[in-house]
Amino acid sequence: MTKAMAIPEGWPAMGLDQVQAMLCAPGMPFEMDTAVIRGVPTRVWKNAHPSLAALARAGRAHGDATFVIYEDERVSYAAWFRAAARLAAHLQALGVEKGDRVALAMRNLPEWPVAFFAITGIGAICVPLNAWWTGAELEYGLSNSGAKVLICDPERLDRISPHRADLTSLEHVLVTRMDGPATGAARLEDVIGASSAWASLPDADLPQVDIAPDDPATILYTSGTTGNPKGALGTHRNFTTNILSSGYAAARSVLRRGEALPAPARKVMLTVIPLFHATACSATMMGAIAGGHTLIFMYKWEPEKAFAIIEREKVNATGGVPTIAWQLIEHPARKDYDLSSIESIGYGGAPSAPELVRKIFEEFGALPGNGWGMTETTATVTTHSGEDYLNRPTSCGPAVAVADLEIRAEDGVTVLPAGEIGELWARGPMIVAGYWQNPEASAATFVDGWVRTGDLAWLDAEGFCFIADRAKDIVIRGGENIYSSEVENALYEHPAVIDAAVVGIPHRTLGEEPAAVVQLATGMQASESELQDWVRARLAAFKVPVRILFQTDTLPRNANGKILKRELRARFG
Repeated sequence: MTKAMAIPEGWPAMGLDQVQAMLCAPGMPFEMDTAVIRGVPTRVWKNAHPSLAALARAGRAHGDATFVIYEDERVSYAAWFRAAARLAAHLQALGVEKGDRVALAMRNLPEWPVAFFAITGIGAICVPLNAWWTGAELEYGLSNSGAKVLICDPERLDRISPHRADLTSLEHVLVTRMDGPATGAARLEDVIGASSAWASLPDADLPQVDIAPDDPATILYTSGTTGNPKGALGTHRNFTTNILSSGYAAARSVLRRGEALPAPARKVMLTVIPLFHATACSATMMGAIAGGHTLIFMYKWEPEKAFAIIEREKVNATGGVPTIAWQLIEHPARKDYDLSSIESIGYGGAPSAPELVRKIFEEFGALPGNGWGMTETTATVTTHSGEDYLNRPTSCGPAVAVADLEIRAEDGVTVLPAGEIGELWARGPMIVAGYWQNPEASAATFVDGWVRTGDLAWLDAEGFCFIADRAKDIVIRGGENIYSSEVENALYEHPAVIDAAVVGIPHRTLGEEPAAVVQLATGMQASESELQDWVRARLAAFKVPVRILFQTDTLPRNANGKILKRELRARFG
């Protein structure tokens, strides 16, 4: 099967403008309206749920359909809603009011979506903390947000306990799945029971609280690759927007293929991205609840265990970061399992090799998908899937209908034409309200409804977006700009390279020079000089990495899938 065979004859059947006109026409599910958000008239999805509480109530209607699978635990939508309603009432009894912050720090467990909707369902602000953080980092998130209550698992409780005395605003801690004594905390099971008992809880509604679409719902902390992370203040509208944005993107692919829109169908999704990340919480979980899909959580990512789950549960969609997609393709045990149920493999958080896009289709017959977004956009702004992705494997796709993209010059005002690289600016109803208690950073980043992303990018004539680099990661060699993604894509084209990152290393007269760290495919070989010659044959000589280091395992990434380039720079001394 080849790329050419993947692109049907006569594709695309519709242009992007035609698709939008059809899908967004009056009376259609993706009809748009205008709302004034923080003083700025903004296109919004007319049929978006008005709040996360409304979404939860819609999810309740899925009844006995399976919502979450975790190891041998299975939780229905009805059981999840009963547990969320019980916990919401308990939080109110603890004194949590609308606008109060409640932190959530745990692995992807069935309790995670229970706690999230219990918190947001009463108008409180959920603060999902990075479960990979150290105790000191968790203390920062709790202190910065002023969380009144923390809901966590035993690992996070152990890390936070030494810092408890310094957390003056933290009044209550609820811990789940604690085997030993729960020192300084109450057991969540004493409130809602174990997951197996949630279906037996009273069939109560969420407490009635007046929640507006643009009321705050979450504080999601940015990756924090430099300095302290900033808390992006998300709204109910931000999260419910993602549901229709993802649906619109899926419908767009179908229409461009020339097919009729299919009837809604429940899907099974293997979710391996942490829920504290916007991609999993917003782009994945929100749409799953709206559609009645099943989410499968894993204790930790292990390829062969994932294969067994895919076979047993007939998983339709999975992904996360490109590394996971490569492992699904190249792991030697893959041939021992029936993975034919997979329909799509999506990922974000890091650039991917064009070869990966093709291999997903060739090896699985599945359609690849990615997109672009950030914590400050509550995930989805652009989406890219199916034949569009196969046809433009280095793009992150066009914006969804309610979003706008612009490429601006360094002055932050001049809009550059198609094909020119500048800073990517984005606007739409998915843009967060600002940074929590950080007016200076908010003013610098959020301007008249737009967010200045810090990404260097360009748009083609049809509006497809191509990320060139993070502004802070650009390598400037003797005054010449080198976009790391360009060099990384050249390295990715080599058949032995499955992961690559380019960084700048200091040079006495040139300022800096490009260097690379690569991971080779199992059983493949390549030397530094071979890869340098490979890049030299494709790019200008000044862009060739002066040094290339090799490693056998995955390049270091943060929990959001972004490569830790600062850590890689340190390897060059």
